[in-house]
Amino acid sequence: MEQMQEFYDPTAVETKWQEKWAKAKLHSADLQNAKKPYYALVMFPYPSGDKLHVGHWYNFAPADSAARYTRMKGFNVFEPMGFDAFGLPAENYAIKTGVPPAQSTAKNVETMIKQLTRIGTMYDWEKLVNTSDPSYYRWTQWLFLQMYKNNLAYKKMGMVNFCPSCQTVLANEQVWEGKCERCETEVVQKPLEQWYWKITNYAQKLVDNLDQLDWPKKTKVMQQNWIGRKVGIDITYEIEGTTEKIVCFTTRPDTNFGATFIVIAPEHPFAKKVAGGELKSQGGDHASEVSTYAQQAAKKTELDRQAEGRKKTGVFTGFSAVNSLNGKKLPIWVSDFVLAGFGTGAVVGVPGHDVRDFEFATQFGIPVVRVVVASDGDTSPITSAEQVQEKEGKMINSSFLDGLDIREATVRIMDHLEENGWGKRVTTYRLRDWLISRQRYWGAPIPIVYDPEGKAHPIPEKHLPWLLPTDVEFKPTGKSPLTESKEFIARTEKIFGKGWRPEFDTMDTFVCSSFYYLRYLMPNPNPNPNPPSKKDFIDPALEKKWMPVSMYIGGPEHACMHLIYARFVMMALKDFGLVSHEEPFQRLVHQGLITNKGAKMSKSKGNVVSPDSFIDRHGSDVFRMYLMFMGPFTDGGDWSDTGIKGIDRFVQRVWRLFSSSLDEGKKSNKKVDQKDADTERALHRTIKAVTDSLERLHFNTAISSLMEFLNLLEAKGSLTPDIAKTFALLLGPLAPHLADELWEMTGGKGFVVEQSWPTFDPAMTVFDEVTVAIQVNGKLRGEVVVGANAPQEEVLNVAKAHENVQKYIEGKTLKKEIYVPGKLVSLVV
Repeated sequence: MEQMQEFYDPTAVETKWQEKWAKAKLHSADLQNAKKPYYALVMFPYPSGDKLHVGHWYNFAPADSAARYTRMKGFNVFEPMGFDAFGLPAENYAIKTGVPPAQSTAKNVETMIKQLTRIGTMYDWEKLVNTSDPSYYRWTQWLFLQMYKNNLAYKKMGMVNFCPSCQTVLANEQVWEGKCERCETEVVQKPLEQWYWKITNYAQKLVDNLDQLDWPKKTKVMQQNWIGRKVGIDITYEIEGTTEKIVCFTTRPDTNFGATFIVIAPEHPFAKKVAGGELKSQGGDHASEVSTYAQQAAKKTELDRQAEGRKKTGVFTGFSAVNSLNGKKLPIWVSDFVLAGFGTGAVVGVPGHDVRDFEFATQFGIPVVRVVVASDGDTSPITSAEQVQEKEGKMINSSFLDGLDIREATVRIMDHLEENGWGKRVTTYRLRDWLISRQRYWGAPIPIVYDPEGKAHPIPEKHLPWLLPTDVEFKPTGKSPLTESKEFIARTEKIFGKGWRPEFDTMDTFVCSSFYYLRYLMPNPNPNPNPPSKKDFIDPALEKKWMPVSMYIGGPEHACMHLIYARFVMMALKDFGLVSHEEPFQRLVHQGLITNKGAKMSKSKGNVVSPDSFIDRHGSDVFRMYLMFMGPFTDGGDWSDTGIKGIDRFVQRVWRLFSSSLDEGKKSNKKVDQKDADTERALHRTIKAVTDSLERLHFNTAISSLMEFLNLLEAKGSLTPDIAKTFALLLGPLAPHLADELWEMTGGKGFVVEQSWPTFDPAMTVFDEVTVAIQVNGKLRGEVVVGANAPQEEVLNVAKAHENVQKYIEGKTLKKEIYVPGKLVSLVV
């Protein structure tokens, strides 16, 4: 046996085991023959030119620990990795430097693979995907063609969100508080013809299926709110003096006896007729006012128009509608707070019971009528927003509804309106169709060509991949850079005929990531399927076996973008007969945020922590364990340079214990050094504690349990081979390189991750125990559960190893250690 070093050398050990793992192809999954498939996936990264930062590590390393634990439980774990490689950063880098995006991306991918390998993850690199590779984006384009073939892709002119800085269109999901989510430039509205996917066809299913998913409640609520399902009724109002009608959607028809006006969007057909002079009221010509107002509204973003607290504006059309319930006239106004794309583009104003309506009525002197009395009993005229009752009460001034609770009244009035032909129950959604066109270079070209008359035609599948041209300038002009490519136009004319033109827009990069989880399952695809077939896209047997993803880990910022888009695409693929499941991700986990002195890490703040120097000094296992020790995985924690030293000491202590206790006469297959009863019970308790912690992704408490057990072993002054072996296995998911080294020291064969997870005897975990409080300088800092008869030294060691207590004694001198049996540990520093 090799001579043991006094100190653990992480660089040598980690290099050794990474080479052994690679040689043995330890992490290569047999997709075809797996008996207990478990698909462990993290959201794939963008290959930036920077080195991996702490955020990457905190996403990837703990997720890998969970995958390792699952593999040791007997599952065939598949843990792939790839790169979401199209996108703005590479293109912006090309604008600045002239380096083509393909060139910089390839270099960055190569760098990141080396960095990710250093973490010691179980990534199956044989199944790598890169969304910017033609062999991948041929399938992005093929997916577009399937959407087009199934009437889920269409092109239309519309007002779109446009970022002047990025010089591209943004989907609603990519605009936050009126600004571009990438560069924070103020977004403007711009009319453009764009390609859309009909995600709205799946709005109800996207809501309904959330119930069957093991996802964080907050994320489900965010998706529900974004989809914005509303059940209500379309009420038809006849317009006095014309044959025109206006339909208003409302979820509160119970208050309709209190309606005093109607507001329509500037884009509403009736507003356009008034503005164009097609309709003139007897009360005067309002065409000029309405036309001017509509032009002003067109310059504002939808987000601006809906902003809370914004002063309401509007103009009167000169026309009134008639409320069929009571014959009252409702003046029709135009206001930009009503959006043409939501509901019917017209709302009925009930200012007594809707704050927004109250603000509008107050602004323009429109009457306010009370038709609901709340539980406070106030029946006085409504003169302030505080009196506006929206959520509860009983009906008054409402004919046959009087005395009814608002919920019962809502049902009664809907029935009444439908029976009289004045209304129809409907369900509406806030969700808009997915705008996938982008006026950028570095993306997958949309596989559409136009004949000389301008009619769109799908590119035949035999021409896929429809390659991204390279003869372009990387200068944002508001037009797609592809318009400058002579080769792109020449190619199109050569194949389709003179005068034909290609679609110059590329696809939103969220299209690339909407199906990548399926492409990991096709590691050895037909290199040039011509034309591509369904089986070339995804093998039905593999999809049925491996999908949905067992556990998907990534940031919560993707709740209303990637996670909705991927769900929609999977549902559509099932309807196309390509997959057997509707949902791509059965379980979703969001990692927490690592902060630095309480602040989010960012380059602009200058507080980003680079892992490299810490890994050079302490090794990747120590860095991995420190990140996991900071707090629960889903909570994150605050970075501390001194904290990592505590984990480093733990590793060195483990190394010394193994080195000093194991020699050639103490291999794990020899029955020597009989265990004492206390150690035996502690071992079973530790196995149980670590197991429970890993099941809940509480890596911090798993490490803490191992620290407590190490304290006991050091106090006993000995380490038997079988306990050493079990300790190495328990450490396996948390510090894989170190664990394999320790496993080899015990005489273990193979690799730790190939072994079965240790089991415990429940009877051995039950014992008389007490809860002992821990004080540091007189202040309560934690509690520990210990055996009622546990010796003082053991209790003190366990108390000092407590996660929270460590924060207050780290790097300080202990002056006193007092144990009041069964009650209290007092530490003075």
